Amino acid sequence: MSTVLKSEVDGVRTLTLNRPEHRNAMTPAMQTELIAALESAGESASTRVLVLTGAGDCFCAGLDLHALQAMQSKQPMELADDAHRIARIFRTLYELPLPTIAQVNGHAIAGGTGLATMCDFTLAVPSAKFGYTETKIGFVPAIVSAYLMLQIGDKRARDLLLTGRLLSAGEAHALGLVSEVVAPEELPARVHALAHTLAANSPTSLRATKRLLAEQNRHWLDKALELALKANAAARETDDFREGIAAFLEKRKPVWT
Repeated sequence: MSTVLKSEVDGVRTLTLNRPEHRNAMTPAMQTELIAALESAGESASTRVLVLTGAGDCFCAGLDLHALQAMQSKQPMELADDAHRIARIFRTLYELPLPTIAQVNGHAIAGGTGLATMCDFTLAVPSAKFGYTETKIGFVPAIVSAYLMLQIGDKRARDLLLTGRLLSAGEAHALGLVSEVVAPEELPARVHALAHTLAANSPTSLRATKRLLAEQNRHWLDKALELALKANAAARETDDFREGIAAFLEKRKPVWT
């Protein structure tokens, strides 16, 4: 069964993260499938708008527990590959030459927050929670930090990245990470209306504008992500990361050394 469902109607392509029984948590295979789906949408001549959502009542809970556990036994080269794959997802989504809409139907945590907030438009239900929770498990929110700095600035980014606290949809909206907070029963229709408003614009102009916006930030992002990838890989080899993952899986408080 595909972990990323794809459909397209009237130039609006929808990608649905499809592991509802696991709150759409990402596995390496799912990440690879999502990269391919994003790249295919960007290359499609018929697609004008991309919508990203999750199956069930959760948008994306971040990285899968078993994938987290497997990190403890991986070699440095494998850990670097993991980091590069995550960076490629975010960079591909951020620079996709199409308008993108996140239809956030439930919680979007850690990497899920990254996916939701890197879209051009983020529409969320009031009950959705967001958060960069990596420091709670001894990890470093490295790759997402570059994009978050661009979105909300240094001081606010430090708050979210260092505390690892959860945000309500309302607070995320006040910070500028969420475009609109929409009642659950109205969310699909509101996303549909926004998508068709965008699709009615010149496809050439939309793609040119997206490329321009990506190019304006590209040199800064190149350097920021180079540093982030090193920090990401290094964090995975620390005692705190191993303890944080073990404590999370065992549902206990970590004991930091």
